[in-house]
Amino acid sequence: MSGLLCRKKKKEAAVSDLQEEGKNAINAPMSPTPIDLHPEDTLLEENEERTMIDPSSKEEAKFKELLKVLIDWINETLVEERIIVKNLEEDLYDGQVLQKLLETQAQRKLNVAEVTQSEIGQKQKLQTVLEAVQELLRPQGWAIRWNVDSIHGKNLVAILHLLVALAMHFQAPIRLPEHVCVQVVVVKKRDGLLQTTHVTEELTTTTELMMGKFERDAFDTLFDHAPDKLSVVKKSLITFVNKHLNKLNLEVTELESQFADGVYLVLLMGLLENYFVPLHNFYLTPEDFDQKVHNVSLAFELMQDGGLKKPKARAEDIVNLDLKSTLRVLYNLFTKYKNIE
Repeated sequence: MSGLLCRKKKKEAAVSDLQEEGKNAINAPMSPTPIDLHPEDTLLEENEERTMIDPSSKEEAKFKELLKVLIDWINETLVEERIIVKNLEEDLYDGQVLQKLLETQAQRKLNVAEVTQSEIGQKQKLQTVLEAVQELLRPQGWAIRWNVDSIHGKNLVAILHLLVALAMHFQAPIRLPEHVCVQVVVVKKRDGLLQTTHVTEELTTTTELMMGKFERDAFDTLFDHAPDKLSVVKKSLITFVNKHLNKLNLEVTELESQFADGVYLVLLMGLLENYFVPLHNFYLTPEDFDQKVHNVSLAFELMQDGGLKKPKARAEDIVNLDLKSTLRVLYNLFTKYKNIE
């Protein structure tokens, strides 16, 4: 019996020593901030590595905002599924929420088990979900910075990379904070010793770069290389919209500001398609941001009903006076309806 207790104490001491070794490696002078490690973060196999976000990065306002925006987006998307996400690492690692999010956004059903308790089952589900994600993102050239093990291992950096890519791909009606970077501590076991390095991980760049990833169009070229021709394009579009809005004794002189509340867009679609949009369907005098977004979103739905593709611009971008987004939307209307009297 005493021999058993002795062996148990030796084992506990070894584990304790290994955890202390991990903490010492992390908290060495090269580390700007002491890191509180979970025991599993120090119990590594040879050449195995684990990553964690430096606590100071987690306290930065932009990082907290990114988490909140993504969690709110997931919860709003899955409200009919009665799914509520509170913690990204704990709620997404098993693939269940990611499955529902992808199915809802892509409007396709994945061939996976609905509920999986075992680790093997969870990883199989994750594999199916992530393969479907890769199919969607591959044409856009997104760098895949996550895998089954990192998501199932609750690697927050990998989870955030995945969610940002999905939000951008599906043109989620959210505004991600720009230039969010975190300090990541990488712990690796080599020759029996734990070694640490610090790297800076970029989670978001600019909205324009992320939204327009590998999808630059004529308007990008126009803004970047031919701003002198911009006034010509604006003048043509103003002439086009006024030809129709004048029928209601309305006139546009500033494209970005006068379409920002969505009212003129809704009325223009009714004129182009020759129908009356009931006034109770939109806000004729919107008073806040959400009412304006409602109007623009309704106009987008009417455009799709008229046979146009879903606009690449987001309703929020129009409301926020983004000229390039407004021009893209109006140019699509011009292309289809330019011969309508």
